[in-house]
Amino acid sequence: MKIDPKSSADLSAQIAQAIRDAIVAGELIVDERLPSETELSEQFQVSRSTVREALKRLAAQSLIRTQRGATGGAFVNRLSFEDAYTQQITTSTLLLSMNAVSFDTACEARFALERACAPLSAIRRTADQLATMRAEIFRQGQPGLTDEAFCASDVAFHRALVDGAANPILSYQLAGAVEAMQPLMNMITFTARSREEIVALHTRITDAIENKDSMVADAALAELMTYTIALKDNVMAARRSKADLSSG
Repeated sequence: MKIDPKSSADLSAQIAQAIRDAIVAGELIVDERLPSETELSEQFQVSRSTVREALKRLAAQSLIRTQRGATGGAFVNRLSFEDAYTQQITTSTLLLSMNAVSFDTACEARFALERACAPLSAIRRTADQLATMRAEIFRQGQPGLTDEAFCASDVAFHRALVDGAANPILSYQLAGAVEAMQPLMNMITFTARSREEIVALHTRITDAIENKDSMVADAALAELMTYTIALKDNVMAARRSKADLSSG
């Protein structure tokens, strides 16, 4: 593992990247103990505080874990897709909140991925996942349900559909799409959406998944995407109209 002291890049970031590259390359294996802070500082010719900062960066990415005591130290972490979900959601939320991705682009990506899950979910979904989808549909139809609760139920419904594909890579990719993008979509469109329309589409999707009819599920998801974008367009048009009236 090497760094370039002449580089303008932060030394702790270089060290973190070097260790990360070693983990990815298999030079450092899961559960292996990293050299001590003193050994790393000597190896990279930097202070222990710089090494400590690099290790904090790696821990924040869940690439290493630290243990106290005589047998403690920093160890290569056994990372799972589930462990990485939070980072995926956080990154997607930041990108959306900073307007780095447009609503239409996010919506297109989310539904393209979700529609890829539908054929697999129709074949592989479990009884529990199907029951979750049904339960969330029932919840969404309850009078007096708050917008926040409806949004949470909406996310849970689509999460069950995605997880029904039994493909951890798709579930990981859609962690951000569903759990970060969808709440934003709901926040923008909740004033204009029809809960009855959404419940009807969710019911069509669930019926299709239960009947192993991926074509109907795909068509309903495509309709839901079109409906979501149309809602956004209507909300934005109403906002522009209101702004024009206020400025006039």
